[in-house]
Amino acid sequence: MPIDHYENFPIASILLPARLRQPVELIYRFARSADDFADEGTRPDHERLMLLASYGDELRMIERGERSRVPLFQELGPAIKQHQLPIQLFHDLLSAFAQDVTKKRYADYSDVLDYCRRSANPVGRLLLALYQAATPLNLRYSDNICSALQVINFLQDIRIDYATGRIYMPQDELARFNVSETAIAAGTVNAAWRSFMTFQITRTRRLLLDGAPLGRVLPGRIGLEMRMIIAGGERILTKIAANGCDVFRRRPVLRMHDWPLMLLRTLSLK
Repeated sequence: MPIDHYENFPIASILLPARLRQPVELIYRFARSADDFADEGTRPDHERLMLLASYGDELRMIERGERSRVPLFQELGPAIKQHQLPIQLFHDLLSAFAQDVTKKRYADYSDVLDYCRRSANPVGRLLLALYQAATPLNLRYSDNICSALQVINFLQDIRIDYATGRIYMPQDELARFNVSETAIAAGTVNAAWRSFMTFQITRTRRLLLDGAPLGRVLPGRIGLEMRMIIAGGERILTKIAANGCDVFRRRPVLRMHDWPLMLLRTLSLK
């Protein structure tokens, strides 16, 4: 589940049990602040990478059992220990954010999924660890959901990402559908673009629904939260398609009138 990306898919909602809200909020703060190092402000790249490296140093202090002087890590360390959270997943997030600083193009879909494996999937895996539900099958479901949500965010933000010099769409698929970077820069919405986006939407929806059984496996409010997250992702994909795949002039987001539709969708997810 992506970070910035949580604008549409909040993870620390009131649906979560009270005992999990504090560790979930700590995971969010870690990921949000680290993501900001990579994306926000006007820092040069070397400073961004240094800040991310400093978070890596803090994680290694936790691994050695040392106490941090940084308030976030003073809280995060005990939460990691108490809930037995795999600390490598936090390192994976940092790896993805550092990649945002240094890598601007993705050769193919497997390249994109490798980024998702480190940028989004760790959050789902951390939540499953908190729920004490990190079975191999649940982890596979979660990875599918989180990777799909990350790709949905990429589809939403093609214009925004291009403005920062990044294109997360697979280069080989852009070429296959005859979509050039010049067309992306110009916000060209033609038959080639719609064909490209329809392919992306169809594949991403399939990936999202491949993880949908997790919403039934997880009990109670946690399962409902997961089903709502999946329904939210589906709703964004539907909005992109309904708008003729024009993500350049109108960024698809969830609004109040979408929530009843999402709630109805949760009843049919299996």
